[in-house]
Formats: sequence, structure tokens, C-alpha cells
Amino acid sequence: MSEPGREPLRIGVLGAARITERALVDPARAGGHRLVAVAARDRGRAETFAAQHGVERVHDSYGDLLADPEVEVVYNPLANGLHGPWNLAALAAGKHVLTEKPSASNAEEAAEVREAAAKAGAGFMEGFHYLFHPVTRRLHELLAGGELGELRRVETLVAIPAPDDADPRWSLPLAGGAVMDLGCYSLHAVRMLAPWAGGAPRLVSARGGERAGAPGVDEWIDAELEFPGGATGAARCHMAYGELEMSCRIVGSRGEALAPNFVLPHQDDRVVVRTEEGERVERLGTRSSYTYQLDAFAAHVRGGAALPLDADDALATMTLIDECYTAAGFRPRPRTALLS
Repeated sequence: MSEPGREPLRIGVLGAARITERALVDPARAGGHRLVAVAARDRGRAETFAAQHGVERVHDSYGDLLADPEVEVVYNPLANGLHGPWNLAALAAGKHVLTEKPSASNAEEAAEVREAAAKAGAGFMEGFHYLFHPVTRRLHELLAGGELGELRRVETLVAIPAPDDADPRWSLPLAGGAVMDLGCYSLHAVRMLAPWAGGAPRLVSARGGERAGAPGVDEWIDAELEFPGGATGAARCHMAYGELEMSCRIVGSRGEALAPNFVLPHQDDRVVVRTEEGERVERLGTRSSYTYQLDAFAAHVRGGAALPLDADDALATMTLIDECYTAAGFRPRPRTALLS
């Protein structure tokens, strides 16, 4: 339930994407927030979604939803290429925005989103939900507390079996690709270690492979990074892998820690710590990382609590994604025209 005395968020949902139930509906129900409205390109899908998930009303278009005065927060789970245009439209309408990652198709568009968020004075957050879960927080604590010593290397891999060929994640016009869908997690998790590595990492090199039948779309990319303090990082992603793997391994001068599934810790909440004193397994809880994320966003919107993720962070991640594409021989993703 929402905190006593704190008004529930009034949320509008763009589209009827599959991820929405896990990423928003369940956390909103747990937090006592209202799902005020939904709109989809197919009104029938929106009506079905509303009936299934207790959404109060259905709008004919995304634009109508943004014009709804009762909607104060917009959740954007549309295809990657539609994140930027509708994030800009929602901010122009004065709404707070919780967007699925990445925030835009490329760094130029992400910079426009940052400017729009600043102009609107609205809350804006990119949905790197993993960061709010105790699994990732524990990884950071192990560095901050000195048990692992000085950071030497971090290795992240986010990989899944291949989606169907018709899936929009393979569409270049919709800003698809492995880095956009998966590698953004790998890169972001590396970036978040900057406080213990002398500053933000820089890209050293990247290589990748193109998806057969999808010119310009990356099936996998491996990136090597280096921090100012000398630590190194490997950020890997693969969208046609034999199995699901979403691991983060941190190696320090005195030990190492492994989170076998840092992206979906509700499926595996272990952190395995190895030092000279031996090996231990810590379990950090299977409460959804998306629920922690919505709690944090609500605290920001209602009480002004600081967020670790904002439009500046989104731009930094998108800039690194573009650099990876260029280094691996791909073009950054094109912008997508706004669709209603």
C-alpha cells in the first residue's frame, strides 16, 4: 500500500505491452497507486488490457491520454524507437515520465529529452529497475565497505534466446538491436561503479555481429571499457543466446562477488562472495525490482526524494550505446517518427 498520508500516483499507460504487467501493474497494485488510463494503437487491445488489470478508462489515442488532466505520471513501454518521441510529448504535456529503457533512439534525441525534462520541471526516470534491488545495492556495499578491496574488473553479460524474427526488437526503424534491448543493462551496470573507480568509464573497443536478415541490427556486441583508476570492464550482450543469462561479476584486489541474475533478481536473489576467508552465499530477497523502482519514483514525485536515475544519466548511457555501435561497425539507431 502507499505510505500513510501520501496520495497514490495517478498513472497513464502508453500501449498494452507485455512487460507492463510485471513492470508496472503489479508494482502499482502493491503500492496502492491508481492506473487511471491506457491507450493503444488498437483500442480493442487497450480495452482488454484495462479489463484485465483494473485500469479506470481507455483513451482513443496516446495524445488523448496525455491530454487527460487526471493523468500525472506516464509510463512508456512502447517499442524502443517510440520512447523518445512519446517521452518528449509527455514532458511537453507536463507529465512525470517513467520510461522503459533506453530513453531514446540515440544520444541526440536523449539530449532533447533531457532538455525537455529540465524545461518541464517534471520527474523523469529511465527504467533500470535492477539498480533499486538489494542485490545490486549489496554489490555496491561490498565495494564501498572495502571487503573486496580496490575495484579491478567488472564483467556483465545480459543474454536471452532469440525472439521471433517478427519481433520489433529486430527492427532497425524501431531502434532495435541487442545493445538497445539488453546491452543497455550491461553498460549501465558498469557505469554505476564509477564512484569506486575514479570516475566514469570510457569505451576502449567493441565488436559485434549482425542479425541474419536484419541489416544494420546487432545480434550481439562485446564492449571493453576502462575506468580512470585503471579498473577495466567487459559489457556483453547477446539476443540469440542458448539460454538466459544476466550476470554481473565484480573483481577486487581482495576478493570478488557474483550476482548470477542482477537484472531479474526475483528469479535468483543470490550474491556469491569469495575472499581469502572463503566463499559465502547471501540471499537478498525476491521482492520485485520493479516494485522497489516504483516506490522510489513515487517518493520522488510525492516527496522530492532524490533519484539515482534521471535524464542526465539516460543521456550518458545513450552516448555510450552510440559509441559502442560506432566502434563495432554499426550506425547508431535512427529516430522514429511519432505514431499515434
